[in-house]
Amino acid sequence: MRRRLTGLIRKEFAQIFRDRALVVILIWAFTAAIYTSGHGRAMEITNVPTAVYDLSQGPASREFLSHLQRPYFKTVAYIDQEKDIAKWLDSGKASIVVVIPSDFQRNVDGRGQAQIQVITDGALAMPATIAVAYIAQISSAYSISVLKGRAGGAGLDLNNLPVLDERVRVKFNPNMDSSWFSSLLELMNMITMVSLLLTAADLVREKEHGTLEQLLVSPASTFEVFIAKIIPTLIVVLSLSVLSIFLVAKPAFHVPIRGSLILFYSVSALYIFAMTSLGIAIAVVARNLSQAMMIMLLILQPMLFLSGAWNPPEAMNPWMRKLSIISPMRYFIDFGFGVLLKGNGLSLVAWDIAGILVFGIALFSFSLWWFRRSLAR
Repeated sequence: MRRRLTGLIRKEFAQIFRDRALVVILIWAFTAAIYTSGHGRAMEITNVPTAVYDLSQGPASREFLSHLQRPYFKTVAYIDQEKDIAKWLDSGKASIVVVIPSDFQRNVDGRGQAQIQVITDGALAMPATIAVAYIAQISSAYSISVLKGRAGGAGLDLNNLPVLDERVRVKFNPNMDSSWFSSLLELMNMITMVSLLLTAADLVREKEHGTLEQLLVSPASTFEVFIAKIIPTLIVVLSLSVLSIFLVAKPAFHVPIRGSLILFYSVSALYIFAMTSLGIAIAVVARNLSQAMMIMLLILQPMLFLSGAWNPPEAMNPWMRKLSIISPMRYFIDFGFGVLLKGNGLSLVAWDIAGILVFGIALFSFSLWWFRRSLAR
């Protein structure tokens, strides 16, 4: 058995490295894709093109607008007429327009409640929401400074009043650097997709070229054929993921590795086994490569959306939260962030490891059973 398995594994490695286009795609997936994701998928916004329509033209409005500075905001125009607001937003030259009413100075001086208007381009919902939140924070800070000025003019000392001292402490990512999250998430996405793609494409190609029948009439059993297709994928993906962490994630984004890398890669190997088993199951069901790709997309999209990567399970609809337990990515992403960023030990990620193990055994058993069943027909 050992000699047969060694020969089959050598054949699989030769098929992978003989395909130069595939090798380039693999290297790109674990280097350039992770780098561009870390830099291009930021959760914060910078240099938001901002147009200003200031009807007040007073010291108070100028002081307020002086807070709309880089790196968050970039003032691109001062509008003179109201009709120009739509032109700047429609043309895309401005993403938000800040409107200062004519009575702003009078209200700030103590004769009423000062208000501003922020008009945003809602086509880009997420940046618009974040930009409005930033301006709300600026308005809040400006309001407090105005109140302190009024109190000082009236001879009141606000320092003697009871205050709420809010101190926010962010654990594991104190600077809220989204590149840590984006780069590691892309790494785990690539581990998932490449593991699926390599095994599914390889087995379907064997079926299309007729070489699978040659393997089946050889002394090797079906179990040995499947193991021989899983091991090369496991070695290749694990090796590339090691390079991606030490050549991309840490040097480019300074991602801290707080947990055990031995634990991470050991469970990653188990997860790759589960994904390759799923890839084999897809290849067994599919009749050709195009059909396999369609099935893969049909499975990957729900699996990603239910994984909790972009929307935490706690924020999902109750029935979707329950459905998310069938997504292997949910367990792997929880495990990956828990070990790499939080430094969790084995006891804290045992549930995630158990979920990955159950899926791996179930998918491999299903693939083996279905393949043998199709041969018996």
